[in-house]
Amino acid sequence: MSEKNPEGKRAARDRLIQQREQAKARERRRRTLIVSTAVVGVLALAAVVGVIAANSGGKGSKNKASGPAVAPSGATGKDSLAIQVGADDAPSTLTIWEDFRCPVCAQFENAFRDTIHQLERSGQLKVEYHLATLIDGNLGGSGSLKAANAAACAQDAGKFSAYHDILYRNQPQETDDAFGDNSKLIDLSKKVDGLDTPAFRGCVEDGTHDSWVQKSNTAFRKGGFPGTPTALLNGESIFPKKGNEPITVANLKKWVAEANKGKRPGTVTPAPSGS
Repeated sequence: MSEKNPEGKRAARDRLIQQREQAKARERRRRTLIVSTAVVGVLALAAVVGVIAANSGGKGSKNKASGPAVAPSGATGKDSLAIQVGADDAPSTLTIWEDFRCPVCAQFENAFRDTIHQLERSGQLKVEYHLATLIDGNLGGSGSLKAANAAACAQDAGKFSAYHDILYRNQPQETDDAFGDNSKLIDLSKKVDGLDTPAFRGCVEDGTHDSWVQKSNTAFRKGGFPGTPTALLNGESIFPKKGNEPITVANLKKWVAEANKGKRPGTVTPAPSGS
C-alpha cells in the first residue's frame, strides 16, 4: 500500500494539472469568441426584442418622429437610410443594423471595432450603418431614438464614425435610458474633436433627424431581420456565424479576403479630424 500511495498522489496531481489546463483553454476560447459564445442566449433575447418592437410599432419613439424625414448629410442607399463609412469603391460591403441601447450591439462593436476600422482604412471594406430603435419599443424610453439622431447629427459634421464608437464605449445598461437625455449625448460629443458645436447641439436638441431614424427602424422591422445587431457581408449574414464558422476576428478578416480575391482595394481618403 505504501508503494502505491505516491503513485496515486502523482496521478491526482496530473489530473489536477490537466483540469487546470483545460480550464485555461476554455477561457482562451471564451475570449476569442467573446461575441459568438455569448450570442446563443443574448441574441435570442435580441430577436425577441425585435419581434416585440415590430408588433408594438416602437411605442417609445413614435411621438418624436411625426415630421418629415430629414436624412443626414451624405446618407446613402434606398431612401437614404444608410450612413456609409469607408471608400465608395471598396470591393466588399458590410451592412450593419444596430440600436445604440442594444447590449449585444455593444459586444459586437467592442469585439470587432478595430478590425472593421483596419479593413476600412486599407480599402478592403466599406460599412453601411442602419439605425434602429428596438429597445425603446420594448422597454420604453427614447434613448435609442435620441442617440441615433445624435449620431446622424454627427454625420452632418463628418464625424459619425468617431461619435458612433464613443456611444458604444459609453453605453449605459439596457434598462437605463441615459441616452434619452440630450445633455448626456452632447456631453459625450466632447470626446470627439470639434464635434461639440452650436450646430451639433441644435441638431440634437431639436431632434432634427428623429423622423429619419423612425423611418430606418420601420425599414428594419419590414426587413424581417432576427434582431440587432444584424451584420451582412455582401448580403450574407455573418453574425453570429457564417455557415458553420463562428464570427471571430480571424474569420472576419478571412471572409473579407476571400470575397475580395482578385479585386483592387478601394480609394481611401484621409479620415476627418476627430475620427
